[in-house]
Amino acid sequence: MDKKYMNIALVLAEKGKGFTAPNPLVGAVIIKNEKVIGQGYHQKAGGPHAEVHAINNVAESVEGATMYVTLEPCSHYGKTPPCVDLIIKKKIKRVVVAATDPNPLVSGRGLKKLKEAGIEVTTGVLEQESNHLNEVFNKYITTGFPFVVMKYAMTLDGKIATETGDSKWISSKAARNHAHLLRGYLTGIMVGIDTVLKDDPQLTCRVPGYLNPTRIVLDSRLRIPEQANLLKDQDHAPTIILTTKKASSEKTKILESRNIEVLTVPELDGRIDLKQAMNVLGERGIDSILLEGGGTLNGAALEAGIVDKVNLYVAPKLIAGEMAISPVRGQGVDNISETFNINKINYQSLGKDLLIEGYLEKRE
Repeated sequence: MDKKYMNIALVLAEKGKGFTAPNPLVGAVIIKNEKVIGQGYHQKAGGPHAEVHAINNVAESVEGATMYVTLEPCSHYGKTPPCVDLIIKKKIKRVVVAATDPNPLVSGRGLKKLKEAGIEVTTGVLEQESNHLNEVFNKYITTGFPFVVMKYAMTLDGKIATETGDSKWISSKAARNHAHLLRGYLTGIMVGIDTVLKDDPQLTCRVPGYLNPTRIVLDSRLRIPEQANLLKDQDHAPTIILTTKKASSEKTKILESRNIEVLTVPELDGRIDLKQAMNVLGERGIDSILLEGGGTLNGAALEAGIVDKVNLYVAPKLIAGEMAISPVRGQGVDNISETFNINKINYQSLGKDLLIEGYLEKRE
């Protein structure tokens, strides 16, 4: 029964996807006399937490009830009061928690306070599912670095474009719609300057109801054209340009006068140091990034060790040709024993295409 009700809470939590950053996704369900009497989820950052919504949605007293919540109730003051205080005040008898708060500064404090108040606490119910749902939050709160998803579409023979650079459209409409949802779910979207010069993308989310991600461009010499689409509409889709000391100070001033944030990042081997870039972006509240560049950026990201997850859309097509463009470039590895390995793989059909999701195995 605990798993049954926690599953309901997890489904509720997922409704907040794309709206709660940098907060976690949390759902809560209240049970009394084997009946659901209240439920809620964290809907947006700065708003009431899931536990508050669940209690406010109840038409009767919650005294003696059981609450199921996907993440340890908060015990500290932030933009809202501590949820544990409200749970204690309302005399809820039992609290079932999926996962403890990963923040080492507060982890376990909420559970301790509930126990000290005489409330029965059960933990670890569907913990793995909760942690998966909050993979972005869990990394960001413990490291300060964004969760990075490398996404690309390719043909069965491993190509993302023809020799001439034509790539529209390798993937199906269903796959492209799914990719746009990723833009809505994640806080930032990153490309290299070559992608900007070649495609002049907008990098906005086309799914109604979702916010646009912050657009991030790697541009070590500020070659971005002043009329580029990424420099338009900063109120609805802000842009950050990461550059180096090689950039023109005059071009920097021009961009900043248009409300474009230009950040200077250290170099590594003549390119922007991607690890340092993640540190800079994390400090600015970017908790997650979708890599939508080409093979050069993908290769550099893998070599820098910043990729957490891969979303690969495979289309049942063949481009062929030795000069057709591959999805991951760079130096690569010399031996199979040195490959970048993917685990925890999930497969999903999207129209005629296949989505493969997996996580990068950490390397020494």
